[in-house]
Amino acid sequence: MIDRDQTYTLLRLPQVKKCTGLSRSEIYRRVSAGTFPKPVKLGERANAWPSHEITAWIESRIAERDGARGGLPGVAQ
Repeated sequence: MIDRDQTYTLLRLPQVKKCTGLSRSEIYRRVSAGTFPKPVKLGERANAWPSHEITAWIESRIAERDGARGGLPGVAQ
C-alpha cells in the first residue's frame, strides 16, 4: 500500500549498482530469482527501483548476517 504522505525516490541502475555493490547482470539475475526488488517501468527502455525497497533489501542482508553470527555488527568473534 502506498502512503500518500511519503515521498518516494526512484534509483536508476547505476545508483542501485553503487548502493548494493552488485553488477547489472547479478541484479537482474536476482530479480528473476525473486530475491531482489523488481524495477518500476518508467518508459519503454527505462527502469528504476524505489529507494525504500533497495534500503530494505540492504537492511535484510545486514540482519541476515547479524542473525547468523549472533554477535555485534563489525566485531570479530
